Amino acid sequence: MTIGMRRFALVLPLAAGLAVTGALDATAAKCGNTSAGFNNWVQQMKQEAARKGFNQRTINETLGNVSYRTRTIRADRGQHSFKLTLDQFMAKRGANAIVSKGRRLKKQNQSLFASIERRYGVPPGPLLAIWGMETGFGGFMGNEDTVSAVATLAYDCRRSAFFTNELYALMDIIESKQLSRAQMRGAMHGELGHTQFLPSNYVRYAVDGDGNGSRDLVRSRADALASTANYLKAHGWRRGAGYQPGQPNFPVIQSWNAASVYQQAIAIIALKIDS
Repeated sequence: MTIGMRRFALVLPLAAGLAVTGALDATAAKCGNTSAGFNNWVQQMKQEAARKGFNQRTINETLGNVSYRTRTIRADRGQHSFKLTLDQFMAKRGANAIVSKGRRLKKQNQSLFASIERRYGVPPGPLLAIWGMETGFGGFMGNEDTVSAVATLAYDCRRSAFFTNELYALMDIIESKQLSRAQMRGAMHGELGHTQFLPSNYVRYAVDGDGNGSRDLVRSRADALASTANYLKAHGWRRGAGYQPGQPNFPVIQSWNAASVYQQAIAIIALKIDS
């Protein structure tokens, strides 16, 4: 089920977009590059969210207790690990340990991975590589207040439009009761769960992998892994095709993360797990 996508993924034809530009500019909350205007921005965002149709309970739960996160801004400006060579990056991320544990988990969860592969066409290796790279197989999913982190980035002028979209997606998740505000603890940029979905990807691609009627990528590894496979399938994964550089599924891995070293690491680790 796709929840509330109309509220945070508005796409207009060019002519229509030009026609309403003035109206959007007149009501949009103003971004800033210091904490000084954050509280005023939050009040403006509450009004914008109400105009988009979110109920007052959701608005209060989401924006009623947010704070400007300086360390989120620092993290956004300083992603140094992606400047390493591939060998340095693999060593820093503990690639050998990920392969070793990934093989054990593959063996221990054969029925789960077989079910996911039947449904989505994605073998265990890429899923385990992503899971291990993102959170150490759920060992550390982040401890940031996701709403405050995303709100800070939505307020920050660098990528305000992108993260405003993510903030509305968080509201959709809360309003649909997929997760509560208290359960939204994650990484610096608002990623959630075992495989670190941004909120908009959570809304678009999260599935119920364990059959309990909910889509919980934080507490259910089955939901998280099936959702990751669903993401890859939606981005063009071809059943039975290779996923190394130059092979049909490597561009799908590239869609997961923009950093070249990250893409290559996933492919290498996945192949070792699947071998």
